[in-house]
Amino acid sequence: MSIEVKNLCYSYKRGTPFEKKVLHEISMSVEDGEFLGLIGPTQAGKTTLAQHFNALMLPQSGKVLIDNCNTCLKNADLPGLRQKVGYVFQNPDYQLFAPTVGEDIAFGPKNQGLSGSEVENRVIEAMAQVGLDYETFRNRDIYALSGGQKRRAAVAGVLACHPRILILDDITAGLDPRGREEILEVVKKLHQQSMITIIFISNSMETVARLVNRLVVMNKGRIVMDGSTRDIFIRSDKLLEIGLEIPDIMHIANRLRERGFDLPPTLLTITETANSITDCLAKRQVSD
Repeated sequence: MSIEVKNLCYSYKRGTPFEKKVLHEISMSVEDGEFLGLIGPTQAGKTTLAQHFNALMLPQSGKVLIDNCNTCLKNADLPGLRQKVGYVFQNPDYQLFAPTVGEDIAFGPKNQGLSGSEVENRVIEAMAQVGLDYETFRNRDIYALSGGQKRRAAVAGVLACHPRILILDDITAGLDPRGREEILEVVKKLHQQSMITIIFISNSMETVARLVNRLVVMNKGRIVMDGSTRDIFIRSDKLLEIGLEIPDIMHIANRLRERGFDLPPTLLTITETANSITDCLAKRQVSD
């Protein structure tokens, strides 16, 4: 299932003295099975763009085609599209509303008209996908969950509807290191095991560097960079220019290059960097 955006523009408070244009002539596509990161500084337009991907927002000009369906057409099946393109919000409290975990995850499948046994199977499956034990958590009060557990429950509620595209809007924000690692492992496994298309919105360069295959970088409502994760981070000067950071491991590699280590410019992970340092030291020993 693909998404294609053509010349998309959007303004808040349109037609008033307070009008603010937040998307300027956006054109891009998302291919089936991609793991795409959407990054940019605060108020770059990331969330506004992403909410057009599942018709939570509709274009004021331009087009958004979801599986070749134009969201602006009067006969477009927007509820059906939103089931195919699941959206997980940054704050899980905006998404979780039922008394218990099991009831909340069951809400979507019930609305799809599934039988009781089918709904239960969907709940069991979705909870397993996010690492929440069914017997332990199905009757757990939503408000008794930790922050990380709430995020996983919110993801499970969307997965239970069997979406073909999953949009994750900065879902690691505010989590402690353990909770962040747990939810990232869930996301990584989801893509590896199901090859569902994932659009991952984040302000964490460390996270996207190790997780996604392609990056779309936004600034002031425009796409300023689009390419493979490695190719984007090689252009670290451009990222720094628009107010983004680069992963710490890249800072370390840069310092080592200043000290004479011949390290490749594409290093993004600790393992890659450690292996390259080991190779450099081995070559030095041989030359000595």
